Amino acid sequence: MQSIADIFGPQGPLARSLPGYRPRRSQLAMAERVAEAIAHAELLVVEAGTGTGKTFAYLVPALLSGARVLLSTGTRTLQDQLYARDLPLVARAIGAPARVALLKGRANYLCRQRFTAASSQLTLDGHAAPESLLSRIENWSRTTSTGDLAEVDELADSHPLWPQITSTRENCLGTRCADYARCHVVEARRRANESDVVIVNHHLLLADLALKEDGFGDILGSADAIVLDEAHQIPDLATQFFASTVSARQVDHLLRDARAELALTGAGTATAVDELYAVDAAARALVGLLAREPRVSFGDDDSDLDTRVGALRDALRALNAALDEASREAAIVQCATRASDLAASLEAILDATDTEGARTIEAGARGFALGLIPFDVAERFRGITAAHRAAWVFTSATLSIGDDFSHFASRLGLADADTLRIESPFDYESQSLLYLPADLPEPADPSYTSAVLAEALPLVQAAAGGAFILFTSHRALGLAAGLIRDRVAAFTAGPLLVQGEAPREQLLRTFREAGNAVLLGTTSFWEGVDVQGDALRLVVIEKLPFASPDDTLTKARIEILKRRGGNAFRDYQLPEAALALKQGVGRLIRSEADRGVVVICDPRMTNKSYGRVFRAALPPMRVSREPAEAVRFLARIAREMAAPPRTATAGRAVS
Repeated sequence: MQSIADIFGPQGPLARSLPGYRPRRSQLAMAERVAEAIAHAELLVVEAGTGTGKTFAYLVPALLSGARVLLSTGTRTLQDQLYARDLPLVARAIGAPARVALLKGRANYLCRQRFTAASSQLTLDGHAAPESLLSRIENWSRTTSTGDLAEVDELADSHPLWPQITSTRENCLGTRCADYARCHVVEARRRANESDVVIVNHHLLLADLALKEDGFGDILGSADAIVLDEAHQIPDLATQFFASTVSARQVDHLLRDARAELALTGAGTATAVDELYAVDAAARALVGLLAREPRVSFGDDDSDLDTRVGALRDALRALNAALDEASREAAIVQCATRASDLAASLEAILDATDTEGARTIEAGARGFALGLIPFDVAERFRGITAAHRAAWVFTSATLSIGDDFSHFASRLGLADADTLRIESPFDYESQSLLYLPADLPEPADPSYTSAVLAEALPLVQAAAGGAFILFTSHRALGLAAGLIRDRVAAFTAGPLLVQGEAPREQLLRTFREAGNAVLLGTTSFWEGVDVQGDALRLVVIEKLPFASPDDTLTKARIEILKRRGGNAFRDYQLPEAALALKQGVGRLIRSEADRGVVVICDPRMTNKSYGRVFRAALPPMRVSREPAEAVRFLARIAREMAAPPRTATAGRAVS
């Protein structure tokens, strides 16, 4: 067997198979350390700077190990890329074939039982004509081998029919279902259990870890190694999935399903019907209260929120009892269980102490969402890694501040994990410039957004477009869009693209194709955006990305850290903001050929002592406070772009 060093070497199979491949010492170092972690079932946290080629650095040792490997990615897009492109490419190159499964969440697969129920209900309602979408899905359902609804081109995932013909954890009948032996979810998990490599996404993995879905086993199964790419997302996602939540939508779906099942079976007793109305009335009363008192909170003496939530809990308990008495049909038993589970969640939210978690309330004109979000998931997550004896590899480009991984590690209970930090191979000194403007007002100043744009637009003009202007709030984004819309044409001939005015991927596609566009964005453009080449040559960051102090969870974490004697700003707010800034700055340099300027407008970068923490988190870019230097840097790029193309171009690393 070839060594990892040979595989990544200049004469190795990757170099022979992949056009543009370049050996990198950093990529080899990561691959060898991942191989060691897999061999010894270790906990490993790896920060791999942009351009390291971390995907291949974990795929090669994973395939060579012969271990059963679970790969979890940050998005379904990355999941598809691994399955369709990266993993097959590496497997062919190194001669290590593997059985690979792509596993999606249950909401992606047709549920035969719910499809039959939906068809019957729509037929009764007179909505199911032979030429309808339902009929096309029925024809497809007879031939599909996967049940993946993505195969039905006419069915968008936002279509109202989608949730009616797929299952959730709450409404799945599990082994009690008559179609269990033909269940697409069961079959997908069976294929995954028989595969050498299983590719999932973080949402699916964490949902499974948090819920341990009955009848469908454990995604981890017999995995010998779990690799989590884009691992910086895991702490917040784990907090989300380990929370208890009850929403008006869950209640509405329960009532709809229970009514349909009672009608189909003829088991609709007067008591059951009465209790359905009682739950509906209690939910409506809660919606009405939250509409009248949008700032209400649990425990308020001046509000009857606790009483209304308690009434909904009691109505759900009564519905559970009525459905149990009405029928022992599997679907109705499941509805009864759902009612009981929702009542238990409301009980947990009502009875939570101040140290258990943050009780959250989201209210709208037609609905609500109540939650109990844990302050700390470290102990629970550490329990999962300890219980499943395997290698756990966490990797991302943004896990440390300087050489310090303690913030990320502490949030997941990974204090015992080994860490490895690999610098990006890019030459930031020559490829980029970090410009920190002088004399801007403080961010709280009413004129701040105008001042940011006054600083940014001359740079946009020097660069001839090709700019991201990133904001920390939708309010600032909207204000900036209004201020800039009629002025930007004087600074660039390119289009102005504003987040929210078109789908994200459409905005990015237009930006790449235009080459001279200006894009205004918020959080969703701070990470996971890869624009290589000269289309992006200027990134302007309006403000340091501290989480809003009004955010319920942020407020709660600050409070709990204070109670524990910690320093909330130093231990939580500052490192979180530094890692977020690292993500935003990372949008600029994505390959050896990229070049440009990052502008961080916030004066706190230089006039506050904690500014050094932010600077320590950033790549080793040359720093300037002179606007003329930034203009010259960008103008040179614009001139070179306008010049005739060179005959040869530099290669870039592959994955």
